Amino acid sequence: MRSGLPDLVSTEWLAANLGSVVVLDATWFLPTEKRDAASEYVGSHLPGAARFDIDAIADRTTPLPHMLPSAAAFATAVAALGVSNDSRVIVYDRNAMAPASRVWWTFRAFGHDAVSVLDGGFAQWTLERRPVEIGVPTPVLGHFTAEARSELIADLPWVESVMLERNAQLVDARTVGRFHATEPEPRPGLRGGHIPGSINLPFRSLLTERGTLLQAAELRDRFAEAGVDTARPVIALCGSGVTASLIAFALHRIGVPDAAVYDGSWAEWGALAYTPVET
Repeated sequence: MRSGLPDLVSTEWLAANLGSVVVLDATWFLPTEKRDAASEYVGSHLPGAARFDIDAIADRTTPLPHMLPSAAAFATAVAALGVSNDSRVIVYDRNAMAPASRVWWTFRAFGHDAVSVLDGGFAQWTLERRPVEIGVPTPVLGHFTAEARSELIADLPWVESVMLERNAQLVDARTVGRFHATEPEPRPGLRGGHIPGSINLPFRSLLTERGTLLQAAELRDRFAEAGVDTARPVIALCGSGVTASLIAFALHRIGVPDAAVYDGSWAEWGALAYTPVET
C-alpha cells in the first residue's frame, strides 16, 4: 500500500490518532544486552499495541538471525497482528529506534508503505507520562497480501558485486570498534572488521541524546561527514540487518527513499571463510 502517512510520527500525533492506526511494539535486544523484550512488552506497552517479534516473523530455514520470511509467511503473521492492506501502521521500540526501523523497512520490503516509526519510541512516550497497558491484547484478524520488493533487499551476491564494482555504497551501522575489529562481535564465530570499501556510520550518531531522530539538516551533515554521497545508491548493513534499517530510515527522511538493507549483514559475511575482510 502506498500512502501519504508521514514516515516519522511524534508522540503527540500518535496520542491523537491511536484509534485510527495499528500500533506494533517491535522491541528487540541482542543477547548481550540481557533484556527480555517479550516480558517487557507484557509488563507495559502502548495502548492496543501488538508485539512484532522479529525473531519469530522470520525465515526459520536458515541459521542466520531474523532473516526476512517469505511474502506469504509475512502476510499471515501480520494479519494475525491485526494488520490489513489498508491499515496505517505505527511501529515503536525500546532500543534506540533501530528495531522499529527494521520493521518499517520490512513492511516496505513487502509492499506496504503506510508505515511509520514513533520518534523516540517507548522511552519518549513514557517520559511524557502517556498511558500504557499490561498483558497481551487480542487483535482483530486482518487481511494482508504481500509482494516482495527485491530492490530493497540486498543479498550476498549483490553485496559481493557492489564491493567489486563500486556501483553503490555499502554503509555499515556498527560501532567504530566493531568496524575496525578493536572490539569483539556480540555473536560467536564471526571475524572482526568490515567489507572492503564500506563506510562506517554508527547508527547512534543519527539520534539525539534523548533518543529521538536528528532533524533533516543534521542527518544530511552526518551522512556527509561519514563520506556518504546521498546522490548515489546505498546498501546499509550492520550485525544482522537491524541497526542498518535505521540508516535506511534516516536516508528516507532526507529524500533518499529506496536504500536497500543487506539482510544477512555481518552475521553472514563475517561467518564465511572466503569473503574478504578489512580492519
